[in-house]
Formats: sequence, structure tokens, C-alpha cells
Amino acid sequence: MKQNREFQFVYKRGKSAHAHSLVLFYLPSAYDKKIGYTASKKVGNAVVRNRSKRRLRALFTEYSAQINSGQYVLVAKAAISKTSYESLKQEYKKVLTKAGVITHDKRSTS
Repeated sequence: MKQNREFQFVYKRGKSAHAHSLVLFYLPSAYDKKIGYTASKKVGNAVVRNRSKRRLRALFTEYSAQINSGQYVLVAKAAISKTSYESLKQEYKKVLTKAGVITHDKRSTS
């Protein structure tokens, strides 16, 4: 997802799930997964914002096999820059579970 109208569509029509360091906006669909990442200037300067988006991208890649198809927007909150990767990983999984977009399989994801 790259265009502003795609993000706005998910913001307006989708649902959200919040955590301390991130917000997940999601819109279930029967098509493939589409994902967008964003971080406002409240997160920090460009270096910090890009690092935050890279961390979110890594988490999505790690869990992509378990995530249902749909459109997703991950928004980094200001607290993400002070959150460890392990804590962020736990928050991410909690948000996915709260949103009901993750399918649990029998293999371990540790």
C-alpha cells in the first residue's frame, strides 16, 4: 500500500486495535494481503521513524503466514522508539489476536 487513498480507505472503513506502541487498522477481504506502515513526526526524526517502520515490517514478515488476507495499516506510536523488540513483538501478537486476524497453527513462532 503506497497511495494516500488506500490508507484513507482502511482508516475510514476498517476497524482498529490499539497497543502501547502501535495501532493496527484492518479491513478483512477475500483478496491478498496489503500492508502499509506509517509513523508521524511525533515518533521522532526521519531516522527514528524509518527505524520504527523497519521494525514493524520485520514483525509483519515474521507473522505473515499466520495473518489472514485483508488490508492492514500499522501505525507507530511515539512509545515505539523506547520499546524493545521483544516487547514490541508481544504487543504485535496481542493486537493481532485482539483484532482476530491471526490464525494459530501448531508450530511454534518463538
